[in-house]
Amino acid sequence: MKRAVLVGFPNVGKSLLFYHLTGNYITVSNYPGTTVEITHAVANLGGQTIEFIDTPGVYSLSPLSEEEAVTCRLLREVSIDCIVHVVDAKNLPRMLPLTLELLQLGSPLVLVLNMMDEADKAGVRIKHKELAAYLGIPVIKASFTQGWGIQAIKKTVAAMATAGKSVRKTGLPSYSQGRQLNLQQQAEQILKNIYDAGRLLDYENWFERFTLMPLGGAFLVVLTLYFGLYLFVGRFGAGTLVDLLEGVLLGEIVLPTLCGWLESFLPLAPLKSLFFGEFGLVTLGFRYAFGIIMPIVGTFFFMFALLEDSGCLPRLAYWADTAMKKIGLNGRAVIPLTLGLGCGTMAVLVTRILESRRERIIATFLLALAVPCSAQLGLIMALLAQDSFYLWCWFGVISVMLLLSSLCLQLLLPGREPYFYLELPPLRRPSLNAIFKKTAARMRWYFREVIPVFLLVSFCLWLLQESGLLSWLSFFMQPLLGQMGLPPTLSTVFLSGFFRRDYGTAGLYDLYRLGLLSGEQLLLAATVLTLFLPCLAQLVMMIRERGFLTAISIAAGVSVIAVVTGIIMRIFLGLPVL
Repeated sequence: MKRAVLVGFPNVGKSLLFYHLTGNYITVSNYPGTTVEITHAVANLGGQTIEFIDTPGVYSLSPLSEEEAVTCRLLREVSIDCIVHVVDAKNLPRMLPLTLELLQLGSPLVLVLNMMDEADKAGVRIKHKELAAYLGIPVIKASFTQGWGIQAIKKTVAAMATAGKSVRKTGLPSYSQGRQLNLQQQAEQILKNIYDAGRLLDYENWFERFTLMPLGGAFLVVLTLYFGLYLFVGRFGAGTLVDLLEGVLLGEIVLPTLCGWLESFLPLAPLKSLFFGEFGLVTLGFRYAFGIIMPIVGTFFFMFALLEDSGCLPRLAYWADTAMKKIGLNGRAVIPLTLGLGCGTMAVLVTRILESRRERIIATFLLALAVPCSAQLGLIMALLAQDSFYLWCWFGVISVMLLLSSLCLQLLLPGREPYFYLELPPLRRPSLNAIFKKTAARMRWYFREVIPVFLLVSFCLWLLQESGLLSWLSFFMQPLLGQMGLPPTLSTVFLSGFFRRDYGTAGLYDLYRLGLLSGEQLLLAATVLTLFLPCLAQLVMMIRERGFLTAISIAAGVSVIAVVTGIIMRIFLGLPVL
């Protein structure tokens, strides 16, 4: 089978081209760092079966970050029939040096000038035929968002893959400042009479410039937190939609009907308990997954897609760079930390975009400690929003713990101050069609990956209850809970929170609704549960990315911080030891 690899800077449209070529939808966003692992798909072009590989963004073949190393490792170790180098036409002078490096690999190469619609509006003029003649490779103009140039790429890739010879590159050049400068000078010489920047320097409008100012950055943060997270995800998703789905649709119509129908087929008491008991697959797993978590996750995915496609997210990273340096990171860390508000497991994977191991460890620790996932955040906001004082207290404690932990980590993990580099895309008017497609793709991921976990957690809790182990684990946790002024009934909430953070918070939601917690206990429990162990899936990803000892050390440190914080909060809130 022939193999074609898509290569290019971050945020130039590789993943969107991958979708057009293969029909496989992967996360396509208007910010860098979307693709952090290689993605494979097979397509038939002109009767030729070709395997396409989408790679993480790379600035040169001398990698500085782990995501760049993934691409360079693939180019070094895999036989390739065709390389498709995708560039942003507006920024061709900056991206052509990578083309020159790719030419040295020896594999057939095609250069794709994407975003030509934006380049034309900016007055950029490129003599692509002369460029093709000079480089000796095909050069194709395209606009993936507009859908033109795709057919030309398909024909060219099919022809090159058919005629090309697989090449395995045994080594890649090591980084050299002199070498990079030489490549840049070569690119400038090549483009001297081929590329006209036109009005490129005046291309950004006043609002784009405003968003790069501190006041504009603060405006974006307030807009995102208040309207995006608080009102849309917190109030609408975790409030209105949860009440409608969990309270009315499931609680009054679906579950009573389903329980009555299935009970006639389950004569044995243990089977009835498995499906309809306290930890039943239907009454707990199905209800939590569809009634409580799904609407919160769905509204967050929609809002996050809006931030991605508009280009606001990298501007938040640009604005936050100074603040991020205070906690040992740089502005790029905003991307995994923000992704953690959607799913901590994916966010740990995206820490690959940070260039040093020190930064990746700090970001992973902060994700495990103080960044709640969308469902957990939505539920906590819905619970605490009834008293804004509690909500601000929760936010303040989490922020303080994040800051103190990062300062301690900087002392424990000495290293140089991270430098900041990020591909800054233009602001774009997001397409509702694209946002809905992206939200739907991520919801398919939710149904495929998360819901089975919810059912598995229900089964594990049921099994622990039936075997008596749940009582033993709960008994073991009760002294710690008592020291934090929390009732023993919360032991199950914390245990289930280890399997899924949002699952545990949903249990907290149930206990509060039943009147088993006071307002102060709710605040304390929500804070400790936020700081508590990362969920099982996130812990597995931490082990995979950071190594077993590092991941376990992070988990242990997070647990100690959560318990100590709970005890200190109990003293300040004046709660008695239980």
